[in-house]
Amino acid sequence: MGWIEILGFVTGAACVWLAARENVWNFPVGIVYTGLFLVLFASTGLYANAGLQVVYLVLNGLGWYWWLRGGRDNGVLTVRRTPRAAWVVGVVAVVVLTAVLTVTLRDVSAAPFGDSLTTSLSLVAQLMMGRKWLGSWAVWIVTDVLLVGLYLSQGLYLTAALYVLFIGLCVQGVVRWRRALAAAQTPRVPAAVVA
Repeated sequence: MGWIEILGFVTGAACVWLAARENVWNFPVGIVYTGLFLVLFASTGLYANAGLQVVYLVLNGLGWYWWLRGGRDNGVLTVRRTPRAAWVVGVVAVVVLTAVLTVTLRDVSAAPFGDSLTTSLSLVAQLMMGRKWLGSWAVWIVTDVLLVGLYLSQGLYLTAALYVLFIGLCVQGVVRWRRALAAAQTPRVPAAVVA
């Protein structure tokens, strides 16, 4: 465990904590976290996870923009239910991307299938989160459970502990985002006019 893994732990925990609270600062913190984990994963032979960090740099920038300007009339984006079509596209994307990455990385990755599956799931989860779809948290929870096992198998114990923490933060995210969705869907009753 080196300083990169420690800083990754701190910035990663802050990033997910901020996302669970719908705080747009999760994206700039996520950019720092992503850069640190790019170096960490490349140095441990988890090449799909390392490559994913490059994509995350782009997705963090895009998510940052969407959260600030992706809502109605270029306003702030609000929490929404995940469209059914997005689930279908997400499953197909995970299957296809996992297959392609597993074949591509079979001779270079320390764990080709696990590396590829978690990378594919993470990509779908990050795109869903960028759109503020509630279902993103379910995909993150599944992904994080799988990543705990993957990182333990590679001796990345602090990173595995971080992902256990992420699971708890994801549960908080589900609860908070459901409340935000319910509040947005509750019709506002005008205050009574007092004569």
